[in-house]
Amino acid sequence: MKKWLLAAAGVMLTLSLGACSKTVATTSGGKITESAYYDSMKKTSSGKQVLEQMILDKVLEKDYGDKVSQKKVNNTYNTYKKEYGSSFSSLLSNNSMTTSSFKQSIRSSLLLKEAVKDHVKITNKQLKKQWKKYQPKTTVAHILVAKKSTAQNIINQLNKGASFSKLAKKYSTDSATKNKGGKLAAFDNTNSSLDSSFKKAAFSLKQGEYTKTPVKTSYGYHIIKSLKRPAKGKMSDHIAELKKQIIDNDMNDSTVLQGVISKVLKGGNVSIKDNDLKDILSNYLSSSTSSSSN
Repeated sequence: MKKWLLAAAGVMLTLSLGACSKTVATTSGGKITESAYYDSMKKTSSGKQVLEQMILDKVLEKDYGDKVSQKKVNNTYNTYKKEYGSSFSSLLSNNSMTTSSFKQSIRSSLLLKEAVKDHVKITNKQLKKQWKKYQPKTTVAHILVAKKSTAQNIINQLNKGASFSKLAKKYSTDSATKNKGGKLAAFDNTNSSLDSSFKKAAFSLKQGEYTKTPVKTSYGYHIIKSLKRPAKGKMSDHIAELKKQIIDNDMNDSTVLQGVISKVLKGGNVSIKDNDLKDILSNYLSSSTSSSSN
């Protein structure tokens, strides 16, 4: 399903079916026309992929365009930019993307998300299942060291009343947080960047508590202290957030996405005019509705 999200769509095509074929390039051996270029590209997987995305985007724009503002696109773009920091430009370059094409991919994804919201019915059973996983945003500090014995020594010092922030500055190998007392950005159950063992230990702490045994992850051994731990509360107070988490999960489920895309395209009155491409949407539409010839 990644093709629908334009995650690595480096090929940006302008498909023209006009009678007059423009010249795309000239060489000492002759010219390359727009029609020749189109005929060649439509036979490639990347060319078909771009056309599929263009068709889907057209239908999604008609159905959900008013629900995805440019401000929302820009905010999402800036979130990615902030997350990747100085490596963001090289990330775009390595995926053959520009600021413009990446923003278009974001818009495509947000439009598809609106379609998922519209077509997927969230049951009470799903809400209860998500509630079991749910954890409100918590803030912790940690001290990361290479050896278990060092971690245990730090815990022993904490037990005697030593300052967590001072120990973090002295011992922690996490250069990004050690001078901030080991403090990490707040996270909830949807966080995918932290080790599952780390999250499990953090969520088990009450506010002000620290782990009494070292927590092992692929990075080493952690001592974790809970700085802010909101109560989970009642499920009824978090229905909107639970629905959001379920939709976010659906956006990573190829089976759900294929079903939604099929419904969207079937309602989009799609007619393929090029007989060579008549089966391009065969995975989503029946042959009787996916093509039409002049």
